[in-house]
Amino acid sequence: MDGPIDTPGTRALESSDLPFTPVRTSRPSSAEESATLQGIELHQLLRTIVVRRAADDYVFVLVPGGRQIDWPKLRAHLGVSRISLPDAEEAKAATGYERGTITPFGAATAWPVIADARVAATERVAIGGGAHGVNLHLASADLLAFVGADVADVTRPASDRSPPS
Repeated sequence: MDGPIDTPGTRALESSDLPFTPVRTSRPSSAEESATLQGIELHQLLRTIVVRRAADDYVFVLVPGGRQIDWPKLRAHLGVSRISLPDAEEAKAATGYERGTITPFGAATAWPVIADARVAATERVAIGGGAHGVNLHLASADLLAFVGADVADVTRPASDRSPPS
């Protein structure tokens, strides 16, 4: 795992003035393992989920570790009655990344980004860098400003198994 980290995500950021630190680990089997390998808390680890609003219309949702999308909250925030997750092939076509490596950086299309409100309350975060085992550590305020994120309360604890409302 030596050598430079070269992904579309890292290439997109290298030409920017966004300060970040690339971190490479072995491919983790869970979010908890990924956080441990990176030496961070689980809530600092962000997953980028691509969500379909309509045909050829997607958004990226930044979800902190230990949380999941609250679908009624996200639908209400977007002002739509129906949203869905694309399958792996459609997600790759929309973003240029395979599932598990999706990041807003260097994506095939610069879809809008919605960040859960808890992201803004966390000083430093780790977000996928465009390949398995590659993360980018950066200040959350810098991340949110760089991607022009719409910050909203759109998640719930992953252990919350209450039925959708």
